[in-house]
Amino acid sequence: MFNYKRRESSETLVGKVALGAKNPIRIQSMTNTNTMNTEKSVQQAILIAEEGGELVRLTAQGTREAENLKEIHSLLREKGYDTPLVADIHFNPKAAEVAAQYVEKVRINPGNFANGGIEEIEKKLIPLLDICKKHQTAIRIGVNHGSLSSRILDKYGDTPQGMVVSAMEFLRLCRKHDFQNVVISMKSSNTMVMVQSVRLLVKEMNQEGMNFPLHLGVTEAGDGEDGRVKSAVGIGTLLADGIGDTIRVSLSEDPEKEIPVAKKLVEYISSRENHSMISGEESSSYSPFAYVRRETKKVGLFGYNQTPVIIAPQKASYGDLEPDFVGLSDTRLSDISFVEVDSITCKEKLIDLSENTVIIVSPTNKNVVGDMKAVMHYLLNQRIEAPVVFHLKYKTEDLELFQVMLGADLGAMLLDGFGDGVMVECESSTITLEQVNATIFGALQAARVRISKTEYISCPSCGRTLFDLQTTIAKIKERTSHLKGLKIGIMGCIVNGPGEMADADFGYIGAGVGKVSLYKAQECIEKNIPEEDAVDRLIQLIKDNGRWVEK
Repeated sequence: MFNYKRRESSETLVGKVALGAKNPIRIQSMTNTNTMNTEKSVQQAILIAEEGGELVRLTAQGTREAENLKEIHSLLREKGYDTPLVADIHFNPKAAEVAAQYVEKVRINPGNFANGGIEEIEKKLIPLLDICKKHQTAIRIGVNHGSLSSRILDKYGDTPQGMVVSAMEFLRLCRKHDFQNVVISMKSSNTMVMVQSVRLLVKEMNQEGMNFPLHLGVTEAGDGEDGRVKSAVGIGTLLADGIGDTIRVSLSEDPEKEIPVAKKLVEYISSRENHSMISGEESSSYSPFAYVRRETKKVGLFGYNQTPVIIAPQKASYGDLEPDFVGLSDTRLSDISFVEVDSITCKEKLIDLSENTVIIVSPTNKNVVGDMKAVMHYLLNQRIEAPVVFHLKYKTEDLELFQVMLGADLGAMLLDGFGDGVMVECESSTITLEQVNATIFGALQAARVRISKTEYISCPSCGRTLFDLQTTIAKIKERTSHLKGLKIGIMGCIVNGPGEMADADFGYIGAGVGKVSLYKAQECIEKNIPEEDAVDRLIQLIKDNGRWVEK
């Protein structure tokens, strides 16, 4: 709970790359080229590999694309690259069987691998397992929150429990047929669902004597600052738990741009190894499997289920996202008594607190998250209900690294229901106070505890994408970024589109080459609109439903 240590997992071989056990956390990405275009696919795989990607995934919609993976694999090897390739399969077990002969790993989605029950799943899975055994091909059982089978949805809904049940059905069959070369992923665009489902899966696997390695990722994270912060919130929270053997940061950008972000995240969390020990006692009232916000007193704008507040270090121009207070000496805070603690000093300082006390948690241990968690569990055990502000300090000139660090540290606390305020300092000559402030707002929104801007749930693009995703996202953002609190899904194809944007207000989904379908929530409102008209029609749909405001 408080001291960083990686989960002990079994080892899975993906070609020459070993996942899990004592191996490093592996970093990967996915091409967005047409898999039938051998040259472009190989060029993009090389870009990913040269940035440091250790595995490269490509989509294989059908057997034709799966067959062409042989050509891609061969050409990549001819050019001197031995990076393992992964085939991404949806709906088509036959494509998986073909691809398994040519690539080092095949990803299958339990939600659309088979339509029936366990017997039908087993019937379709056995031929794939036999081929994978013969060719020493690994399998990723990749469960997506947005594409659970109707059988699972009818019984469990689109819940973390449903995701775990779906994964465990396939894992039991793998074990039954003596297939161990397995990796599992539990992905969602909702960071809370993603974190809870992975934690719950680990618990279920432990109970059944399984310890397969885990692939982590937040689907449809978006682009720019939002994509980086949201990925850090979800992936970073689990890495801080010691969970995760390979990661992909899914950005709606060129695939090779995902690699530096993933590297920074892994390096930041891994730097906690061998930190000084943190003493703490886990509270019996805490559950890692469900979001429950810690109960607190109300002290001004702090606590008692009020939105977490943001305290800026000093006055500055903050643009559209204004912090709530400037420094603890802000005149509006004059009636509040602040007490600053860490995991070492909390016991001696948190005695006989007044009714108007707000606790400032300022971690001093290299394991920032463990330090803060120890304080929070002490408060739970002692039934101290004073609101808490997290005071985090960083020193870097790298904005992307700052976004990753803050997202990972703050996300780990917010997703567990902790925190009534945030105060962040970044010692830097290049990162502005406005950028620091924007990153805080981004982390709060990614953790779903404070909505302050339009949220875009956009996929990272792949060979299934039916339009220029980056250009389209830019067009939609230009027209809608002022619609505070509105959630818009921008999805390249139908595979995960409607499901992954389940809680979006409106959706823009590729329906065919040059064609787009528009959704209100999960209901398709207009089908097969010409791409050149689709953004205007999306705006009109928002207006028709009374959600539009002028800039």
